[in-house]
Amino acid sequence: MLKERRLIAEQVAQQLFAAEAAIDAAIAATASLTGLMPSIRQAAGISAHIGQDALAEAAETCSMLVRARSSIVATHNALTVAQKQMGLGAVNFGGLVEKPLLAGEAPRRIVAVAAA
Repeated sequence: MLKERRLIAEQVAQQLFAAEAAIDAAIAATASLTGLMPSIRQAAGISAHIGQDALAEAAETCSMLVRARSSIVATHNALTVAQKQMGLGAVNFGGLVEKPLLAGEAPRRIVAVAAA
C-alpha cells in the first residue's frame, strides 16, 4: 500500500515538475520576445506607434504567465500537504532543494536516502 502511494506520488511529482518547468520556459521566452520588440523597432528606425498593440499584448501575456506560476506554486504547496496526509512526508520527490516552510510548518532537515 505504501509502495503504491509512493509510485502514484512520484507520477504526480514528475508531472508537476514538468508543468513548473514549462511555465518558467514560457515566461522566459515571452519576456525575451517582449524585450526584443522595442529593441528591433528602435534599431530599424520604426515609429513607436508601430507594433505598440503587439508589445502590450506580449507584456500582458508575460503577466498572465507570472500569475500562472503563482498558481502552480500554490498547487505544489497543496500537493505537499496531500503528501503528508498520505504518510509520505519524509519522502523527497524532487532535487534536494530547500523549499520555504509552509504556514505553520516546523523546520525540517532534508536527508538523502537510497532508492528502495
